[in-house]
Amino acid sequence: MLHVTPSLAEEARTIPAPAMDQQPGPGTEVATFAGGCFWGVQGVFQHVKGVVSAKSGYAGGNKNTAQYEMVSSGNTGHAESVRVAFDPRRISYGHLLQIYFSVAHDPTQLNRQGPDTGTQYRSAIFPTNAEQSRIARAYISQLNQSRVFDAAIVTRIELGKTFYPAEKYHQNFLTNNPTYPYIVVNDLPKIESLKQLFPADYRAKPVLVADSGSN
Repeated sequence: MLHVTPSLAEEARTIPAPAMDQQPGPGTEVATFAGGCFWGVQGVFQHVKGVVSAKSGYAGGNKNTAQYEMVSSGNTGHAESVRVAFDPRRISYGHLLQIYFSVAHDPTQLNRQGPDTGTQYRSAIFPTNAEQSRIARAYISQLNQSRVFDAAIVTRIELGKTFYPAEKYHQNFLTNNPTYPYIVVNDLPKIESLKQLFPADYRAKPVLVADSGSN
């Protein structure tokens, strides 16, 4: 997240809703997504109605390597990820996936996203249950068959991985640093795309991480 190259910024696009989705149920559910630098992914979901919290962190590797300096090496197995807690009565898992594929990142980029390269920036979904896995796999197949993207989706479905919260200074980074060059070039356009493509889901006031040190 050190280089700023405007021409490499991802572009949002309109995609169909998933044909398969979950039924709304009581309580809060959790979904974890990886799609490049977690600053922008977190920022997008913090502006989505029905999201209770969105926390940046790491998933895919071990607890003892879930540290930014180590993850940045690309050798830990971790991906910069965002854990999204949501109310399924207000927004479904499938609709979160639609926003994830449409606005939050480009799912056709392998082990990179915009100006950032390495496996830590891979496109990946970390299902928390079998239903999420089925819905995600079906949706990827649907999007590939509909050819809404110019290339095949490379998003990985990684099961049984633990999410580890990132350091405090990474939380709410987009909101706290709106003039930071990387944010201006790569991430603020995602917020604008969310507002334009999903106006009914957009919330102007983001839901922020209050205690970055907690799970």
